[in-house]
Amino acid sequence: MSVPTPHNEAKAGDIAKVVLMPGDPLRAQYVAEHYLENPVCFNRVRNMFGFTGTYQGQRISVMGHGMGIPSVSLYAYELYSFYGVESIIRIGSAGGVGENTHLRDVILALAASTDSNFAAQYRFPGQFTPAASWALLSRAAETARELGLPVQVGQVFSSDVFYGDSDAVHQACRRFDIMGVEMESAGLYWTAQALHKQALAILTVSDHIFTGEALPAAERQESFHDMMRLALETAKHFA
Repeated sequence: MSVPTPHNEAKAGDIAKVVLMPGDPLRAQYVAEHYLENPVCFNRVRNMFGFTGTYQGQRISVMGHGMGIPSVSLYAYELYSFYGVESIIRIGSAGGVGENTHLRDVILALAASTDSNFAAQYRFPGQFTPAASWALLSRAAETARELGLPVQVGQVFSSDVFYGDSDAVHQACRRFDIMGVEMESAGLYWTAQALHKQALAILTVSDHIFTGEALPAAERQESFHDMMRLALETAKHFA
């Protein structure tokens, strides 16, 4: 397939080698306007906004990926396959489930368990649990240390449902020391591994499923800023 694609109107060369991806396209616009210099919008198809600008002299793009594994996988596949993107860093939120996971924690998602059947297409003989790219993960962990930002490294669970009919999955996650629940990282990791590219999810714990705690809007914004600093400082090494 040539570019533009049915879902991305960007031309060849419009998108940087490293892309930050929040779920919300309006959050992508916010990131571009508040963190990047001279951002240029490269995509408005389906209002899934994408922008390219610079950060400390390095060319970086940011684009929304929507909700759920099918959506993030579609956009990631096109970025990797048709636009020359080498690295994608998901920046999002997660619901805490771990006993030692707390509000405001920043999680570097080492791997992503899931109830999705998306990976059946790969005909892997067994269960294919996708993982983050070591280069991105190790760089992010080192960058967090340099910035003095506490992070946790561990598994997350990418759920196919938001309004579930049972809490059994949350109990299972806690049993196996999974830190947080979200809806996209497994799809991103599967796509990256299948295409021999790099991916990492950096997630802020915005609420806790077992305690019922949740961050108010103002504190979510401050926690988001810490996550963005970490993501941008990591991304610049791969630009």
